[in-house]
Amino acid sequence: MPWPDLLLYLGLFLNAFVAATLLPALSEVTLASLIAAEQGTPLLLFLAATAGNVLGSVLNWWMGLKLLHFKDSKWFPFSDSQLARGHAAFSRYGYPALLFAWVPIIGDPLTLAAGMLRVRFLPFLVLVLIGKSVRYALVITGVHAIL
Repeated sequence: MPWPDLLLYLGLFLNAFVAATLLPALSEVTLASLIAAEQGTPLLLFLAATAGNVLGSVLNWWMGLKLLHFKDSKWFPFSDSQLARGHAAFSRYGYPALLFAWVPIIGDPLTLAAGMLRVRFLPFLVLVLIGKSVRYALVITGVHAIL
């Protein structure tokens, strides 16, 4: 694979990774633009975007897990009652809520909260992977349908 192609996939991977964190990025727009411009192989673009976005969510989960160690600190951003409400909400909707980790605004905090609530990693990973891969597959399918 030539360097320009590798950089294309790496750039999309990094864009999708950042998009999954609490930082703003538009990985769907980037992916759609690359597909529309016929840049790269659609399958490799799909894999790069999905891998980057899922790994960004894993980072959120890990940060949530580690952040919980500081819950007794003055600077900790959540009260015990907020944590209890978050746990109750997650218990109410359960693991399937993680299928919506791709949704703007709520998805990134959801993955952070999953770590704080000590959601088991393997179910977290599988559900986030399913949700995010379906989203990117729909983006690619939509671009192909328009063109």
